[in-house]
Amino acid sequence: MPMRSPKTGAERRARRHLRVRKKVTGTAERPRLVVFRSLKHIYAQLVDDVSHRTLMTVTDNGVEGKKSVKSVEVGKKIAEQAKAAGISKVVFDRAGYQYTGRVKAVADGAREAGLEF
Repeated sequence: MPMRSPKTGAERRARRHLRVRKKVTGTAERPRLVVFRSLKHIYAQLVDDVSHRTLMTVTDNGVEGKKSVKSVEVGKKIAEQAKAAGISKVVFDRAGYQYTGRVKAVADGAREAGLEF
């Protein structure tokens, strides 16, 4: 039976995310920095895929400004928390989103605060 082609944007993003996830895995030493963006908010997580654990999560709650400014702050916050936990290198997972705009802003913020990709 042939697989039906994805119709909605969410289904297409999920398919792209699966393609990215084939190549990107996080470990305890080098966790996966995954970004999720909704229409209003942005979230970043550090995930250890070997032990199937989320190490830390950061949201844009309490951050004022435009969405792109919030995204940079989320990147900086997750980098600061990672540094405090002894993590300096991560693997970036764009989660099926294009690497532009808010997703790129999170990455830039994390790099500014000292995380290595």
